[in-house]
Amino acid sequence: MGGIFGVVSEGNCAKTLFYGTDYHSHLGTENAGLAVLGDGGFSHTIHSISQAQFKSRFVEDYKGMVGRMGIGAIDDESPQPLIIRSKFGSYALAAIGLITNKEELTHDLLRDGASFSEMEDGGVNNVELVAKLINRGESIVDGIGRMQRSIEGSICVLLMAREGIYAARDRYGRFPLVIGREIGESGSTPGFAAATESSSFANLGYELSRSLGPGEIVRLDANGIHTERKPGEEKHVCAFLWIYIGDPASIYEGISVENARERCGRAMARGDQVNADFVAGVPDSGVGHAIGYAMESGLPYRRPLVKYTPGYGRSYTPPSQDIRDLVATMKLSAVRDVIRESRMVVCDDSIVRGTQLKNYTIRKLWDNGAKEIHVRPACPPLMFPCRYASSTRTIAELASHRAIRALDGENMEHIDEYLDHASERYRRMIEWIRQDLNVTSLKYIHIEDMIAAIGLPEKDLCLYCWRGR
Repeated sequence: MGGIFGVVSEGNCAKTLFYGTDYHSHLGTENAGLAVLGDGGFSHTIHSISQAQFKSRFVEDYKGMVGRMGIGAIDDESPQPLIIRSKFGSYALAAIGLITNKEELTHDLLRDGASFSEMEDGGVNNVELVAKLINRGESIVDGIGRMQRSIEGSICVLLMAREGIYAARDRYGRFPLVIGREIGESGSTPGFAAATESSSFANLGYELSRSLGPGEIVRLDANGIHTERKPGEEKHVCAFLWIYIGDPASIYEGISVENARERCGRAMARGDQVNADFVAGVPDSGVGHAIGYAMESGLPYRRPLVKYTPGYGRSYTPPSQDIRDLVATMKLSAVRDVIRESRMVVCDDSIVRGTQLKNYTIRKLWDNGAKEIHVRPACPPLMFPCRYASSTRTIAELASHRAIRALDGENMEHIDEYLDHASERYRRMIEWIRQDLNVTSLKYIHIEDMIAAIGLPEKDLCLYCWRGR
């Protein structure tokens, strides 16, 4: 998915920018960058973070940056932010999300005479493509609006120009973009920030002011927050934000991530007849769900698996399977004395591909003497690859479709039955996944319970991963 952070401050913003961007490290593992605008122009740096943490790569860079405005990004798709020269003047641009009609847009721009910088993989940088689309507008705001209408997918933008930082949420609000206000002494001039994650604000002395609406554009400057384009009425927020992607301390649409996860866990425990000694969560994103399950069931919460936090990020976000497998292998350590001879309920946020849960989590529990393992994912089976972010790209990756192929071959005419948790085909699919994972029992939350746990109206959620629409 990626994360962006921008700040406008009374003094030098570089330190706030550095730490604010770092608070988005859970959203990407490949590229990161910072750009600051000062009296002398832009200072700018981009690094790969595939083999090092953000802080270690940028800790010396930010100390040499001076300016009152800055933007930063962490992203798996494209190196950024980029400095763009345009008819609007020079600006720095960060853009996160997925453009599914990228080849078509690139072809159209090339046909019209545009040119693109070369990337190592021979492709086009998403941020450069977004800039070309923005530059077609009559103004920056008009250009951002045209860009949002042109792309298929989902793009959130921070654009830093002399007059301030433009923050634009994607057209249907699938991913968050929030505004923070500095908590200063009375009478002092506050700073302002824009971020993907509201959790980036508190420790930097900012408070959440509000979320941008779908397609909304605001401009941050020393005088405050200025609405450049009002939000649209149609909203489809990614439900997976609360289930897995988001930081537990973040708030989206006024709803706490941690509270939503606890409600998911409670929903999974209601009516679950399993006999177990304790409840556990797969660190880190399964923990909130497990705590909710423990509260509802009355079972104790214990930690048979602990995460080695300093060296390893999320195993879901890296772009290649071998890297995902390495991270999954190394990041979790088994606590043998907790596991041995125990019957446990293991809550996880989801089962996407299933290979990591099977090979690097379940196997560790069996190898350390588990007696029973009852897996409880906090969302229904993922049935369709996301069209708006880049973590799952093909339907063949998904555990549910491996099961369907095994049961029905390539015949997809019964897909509606596999989506119905009351059907026999759904039951057979779950049983196939259970056997493949090699666990004692497997029970997914129902989509209606997940929606209720999040707390937004169903019409305001993007549920494409589960329903294909």
